[in-house]
Amino acid sequence: MSIKFTKPNTNIEIHLPNGKTLTGPRGTAVEEFLAKAKNDYPAPIVAAVINNEIHELTYPVSVESTCVPITMETADGARIYRRSLIFLLELAFSQCAFEGSLNIDHSVSSGGYYCVVRGRDPLSQAELDALEQQMRKLVKDDLPFLRREAPIQEAIDYFTAKGHQDKLRLLKYRRKEYLTLYAVNGLMDYMHGYMVPSTKYLKWFGLKNVNGGFILQYPRRHSPTQLEKFGDYPKLIRAFRQYGDWLETLHIDSVGALNDAIATGRADEIVLVSEALHEQHIADTAQQIAERNSRIILIAGPSSSGKTTTSRRLAVQLLARGISPYPLELDHYFVSRDETPLDENGNHDFETIEALNLKRLAQDIEKLLSGEKVQLPRYNFVSGMSEDGDVVQLRDGQPLILEGIHGLNPRLIPERWTDSAFRLYVSALTQLNLDRHNRVSTTDTRLIRRIVRDARERGYSAQATISRWESVRRGEKRHIFPFQENADVMFNSALVYELSTLKPLAEPLLRQVPYNAPEFIEARRLLAFLEWFLPLDASLIPVNSIVREFLGGSVLKEFKIWRGGSSS
Repeated sequence: MSIKFTKPNTNIEIHLPNGKTLTGPRGTAVEEFLAKAKNDYPAPIVAAVINNEIHELTYPVSVESTCVPITMETADGARIYRRSLIFLLELAFSQCAFEGSLNIDHSVSSGGYYCVVRGRDPLSQAELDALEQQMRKLVKDDLPFLRREAPIQEAIDYFTAKGHQDKLRLLKYRRKEYLTLYAVNGLMDYMHGYMVPSTKYLKWFGLKNVNGGFILQYPRRHSPTQLEKFGDYPKLIRAFRQYGDWLETLHIDSVGALNDAIATGRADEIVLVSEALHEQHIADTAQQIAERNSRIILIAGPSSSGKTTTSRRLAVQLLARGISPYPLELDHYFVSRDETPLDENGNHDFETIEALNLKRLAQDIEKLLSGEKVQLPRYNFVSGMSEDGDVVQLRDGQPLILEGIHGLNPRLIPERWTDSAFRLYVSALTQLNLDRHNRVSTTDTRLIRRIVRDARERGYSAQATISRWESVRRGEKRHIFPFQENADVMFNSALVYELSTLKPLAEPLLRQVPYNAPEFIEARRLLAFLEWFLPLDASLIPVNSIVREFLGGSVLKEFKIWRGGSSS
């Protein structure tokens, strides 16, 4: 082997996951490299993972690297596109010189953000049309998003001059001495995360006038260059608005305001009032069930939404009204393992409704509600076979309570009992945002909840929980979200203070994810997000709180409704 000194090669190579290699001048932006490979990917490329770190497409590649393009079909790519779209909206809004302040409130299921303009009447249709037209002009102009790290004081001075109190409150607790700012055409802002290189990438969007605000539509991951038909989600929006009212009651409109409350000694007040608002909503729901004399209570919601605690707190409220619902456990209605449907990868799909013995379930519900004795099944998870369980006979008027991911699916119960059923949808519909332009994702809140609970109850690492999360999300999109508007009541299980309480437990778990692991990027993103929250003492949290389901110490963990209808 001949070893000798040489001059640095002016070209470098980047290696793509499909086995192809690109070469070009050292220091070339990754955007230029990937322009040659864009036809190999079905969705637009908006960023890249270079040597296991996310970089924007403007990043200059100076050493030989592995490169994984991030497209709009991925979770990271979707976030980057949507975040950049918000900045485009903000820029167009400022150029239209509308009065009032633009606020990004929450997401909607068909792909979009519900936005409101505060300090004035809602935008008219003509104003909304002008706003959309200006956005499209900016896309055509192909203006670059210029990124730089500014000293924290410079950022404070800028936002002070602009009167952005929400951002100033947030920056008050910034521990780093700099802030990453983006500027385009004279407008500067902090955007929590990466951005596309320029406005030309943001071709797919729409604005729809809705309920005193408007929806900024964006493409969903499964169809990244098309907008879905806008759905009507009145119950979901009502649940978000109720949470907004709760935040107003607490005088907390952003994470900075929450940090202020904790720093000034209001933590106990925030916890107690938040829990009281939850309890009031659960009590109101129990009253509705009692007034309707509902024979079946159906509870559904996505992973880590707090379904278990919510259903048990609801049971307590029903018991206080003299109603003792009998819990019919859907897990015991699984078909035998050899009859379980397979997913697209040939694995058993326990999340599809066809994994349940719907015929047996319907027969048992009919008999139970008719006052007959019923031999219930018990599913043996070791053998994968159904066995005999308890023999049960309900008391006169005793309702059934069914909790599970298919709770709102119309196929779950016999049609003739549809009008006698009460449907409750539980989800953590977070509306407390970092500031008026940077959302706190509902999904992120649930993932952090699950990381903490999985570590405590199952011994799972954060890496293991993150690795499973994409599969969990797919199941929710298929089996839960399409039916959420079937609910009679949507219960928002989010608590304004919860991320401050989960932070001290979640951060050490996330820091243990190895640098070379595929989950490292997600762990680092969540750590950067949690940096914005001041910690809150967990000892302040009541033992029946939904947060206790994840923190531990819940008095409801072992709570069981007295099975007064059972004869064995």
